[in-house]
Amino acid sequence: MKNFKEWIKAAGIRALKTVAQTAVATIGTTATFSEVNWVIVASTAGLAGVLSLLTSLAGLPELKN
Repeated sequence: MKNFKEWIKAAGIRALKTVAQTAVATIGTTATFSEVNWVIVASTAGLAGVLSLLTSLAGLPELKN
C-alpha cells in the first residue's frame, strides 16, 4: 500500500505539472486574453493530465522501484 501511495503522489504531481504546462501553452496560442476558448483549454489540459497518468503506469523515474 505504501508503494501505491508513493506512486499516486508522484504521478499526481507529474500530471498537475503537465496540466498546467498544457493550459499555458493553449492559452498562449491566442492573440488576446479575451479570445481564449476556456472550454478547449480545460479539455486539452484535462486530456493531457489523463495521458500523463497513463504514461506513469509504465514507470516513474522519481520512484526507485
